[in-house]
Amino acid sequence: MKAIRYTQYGSPDVLQFQDVEKPTPKDDEVLVKIRAASVNPLDWHLMRASPFLARLENGLFKPKNPKLGADIAGRVEAVGSNVTEFKVGDEVFGILGIDMLGGFAEYVCMREANLVSKPTHLSFEQAAAVPVAALTALQGMRNTIQLQPGQKVLINGASGGVGTFAVQIAKSFGAEVTGVCSTRNLDMVRSIGADHVIDYTREDFTQNGHQYDLIFCAVGNRSLKDYKRALKPQGACVIAGFTGLGLLFQHMILGPRQSQVGGQRVGLMATVNSTKTDLVFLHELLQAGKVVPVIDKCYPFKEVPDALRYLETGRARGKVVITVA
Repeated sequence: MKAIRYTQYGSPDVLQFQDVEKPTPKDDEVLVKIRAASVNPLDWHLMRASPFLARLENGLFKPKNPKLGADIAGRVEAVGSNVTEFKVGDEVFGILGIDMLGGFAEYVCMREANLVSKPTHLSFEQAAAVPVAALTALQGMRNTIQLQPGQKVLINGASGGVGTFAVQIAKSFGAEVTGVCSTRNLDMVRSIGADHVIDYTREDFTQNGHQYDLIFCAVGNRSLKDYKRALKPQGACVIAGFTGLGLLFQHMILGPRQSQVGGQRVGLMATVNSTKTDLVFLHELLQAGKVVPVIDKCYPFKEVPDALRYLETGRARGKVVITVA
């Protein structure tokens, strides 16, 4: 089969389009013929080994796992002897754990627990856009504060891959949602359900006097002081991205310490957990039309390097997807 591999860290130029052996599913695994995949910041952080902490996960001098790609959608090709939920021909989507990446390929073996059925009205490209970004948004918000109808939520980075899901998931919980984005994305963020939008080129959400029960920051570009200023006295802020090592240190180390003083909580989001329960929950939101994936661009399989280059610009509106088949 064809697959993308890399044997050294660096720019997208290190990615190679190779012929590799087609995998065989273990007893608890499903072999999926991939129809679409999507790219995530996780992919280029691992590819570039940036920040340096990525090397502790995947090898100090060269990658231990030469595969990338966590999000996939496709058809079941074969099942292991212990698999009970899926059969050959089923349309599915799911997430590969960081220890089993390999979505940039024609086939992949996955644990049954990491897959759910694809909603019938979604394309494979739409389904592949969901797992990492939507799970990040869902777990980041739900595990930080028990969202209640009418609570005020601000999504910083509302037009990106994670942000577009965060806006829609927060609305599904009944929250009053404010999205922060650039001028060109204001209408799009409104169209996916935001009650209010802030153009960050014209207004600073940390200086306008408004306060929120929850801030979900998909970009991590503000200081702890800024976040706390925009929070209600008992509010919480979860940060799911970063833009520099200085702010990353603040959010990771100082945030939890400062959160011990007073009622406000600010901190970096923990690793996304690929739980079956949450995948099923997302499937239900998608099936009900409460969440609709936003896709900026689709690239053919051989152009994975170009897809990652585009993602790295930070200009993507929603998700960047790979059409494999």
